[in-house]
Amino acid sequence: MTGSTETKHLLPTSTADARGAFQISIGDMTCASCVTRVENAVKAVPGVVAASVNLATERADIRFSGQPDIPAVIDAIKTAGYAVRNAGYEAEAMAAGDNGDREWDARATEIATLRRDTIIAASLALPVFVVEMGAHIIPAFHHWIAGTFGIWSWYGQFVLTTLVLFGPGRRFFAKGIPALVRGAPDMNALVAIGAGAAWGYSIVATFMPGVLPAGTAYVYFEAAAVIVTLILFGRYLEARAKGRTSEAIRKLVGLQPQSARVSLDGEFVDIPVGQVQPGDIVIVRPGEKVAVDGEVIGGNSYVDESMITGEPVPV
Repeated sequence: MTGSTETKHLLPTSTADARGAFQISIGDMTCASCVTRVENAVKAVPGVVAASVNLATERADIRFSGQPDIPAVIDAIKTAGYAVRNAGYEAEAMAAGDNGDREWDARATEIATLRRDTIIAASLALPVFVVEMGAHIIPAFHHWIAGTFGIWSWYGQFVLTTLVLFGPGRRFFAKGIPALVRGAPDMNALVAIGAGAAWGYSIVATFMPGVLPAGTAYVYFEAAAVIVTLILFGRYLEARAKGRTSEAIRKLVGLQPQSARVSLDGEFVDIPVGQVQPGDIVIVRPGEKVAVDGEVIGGNSYVDESMITGEPVPV
């Protein structure tokens, strides 16, 4: 919104940009339970007043009473088992929100990595799926596989599935197993258990069939490989959607003024918007954007609200 005509004085009423508030970009969250764990971990840090985590944007809005202890918050998030994308930035830059480019680069790298791993997993899982499920669907194909390759078809499935699980799918075990150890299982733990159980049972059926009851020595390598491939594909689509959402929000935030003219000790000085507090008196000069929500205590003006209301004429 842009003011015009005359100077207007505002008394801010919103605490959205109060001192002691900042954002951190968090990775590896997969569900609502992850959000709860991150919020609880951050709230346990001394001095934290409130913490709100958004799964779609993968950001945590954190409020402190007093000076923010950002390193303590980062340690708490990492201890909970999640990544902090902007952990290497200076505290001042993080508090000022000066991490958009680096965060976007990290997200683009994540999307590219997921796309590559999905393609690799699908390429390895497809032969396993065709050989195993094709034999179930087409009896002639089953007899051909049994007569041509015999037990070697299971050996081949073992090799390909192992490459899928501990290549592109290693992320599920690397994050899921520690989550189980902490007693806080997540989606990674579920995938690791499901794919790992099918893979482990199939190994026994392939290399030690004698330990299984008669008639139960079957392999499920295709289930393990397909589970990992489909979850990776879903993660890739999710990462793309989040990237688009974040980019849209980033462009919207770019419309926000970066500074506000505030009365300090009887003089009006320009300060960052993030330092405006409820109770400060803000002056909005003709042609400027309204930096914060507030109550008009002096002056009058026309304001162009068309971006919000769609009205063609300033009100």
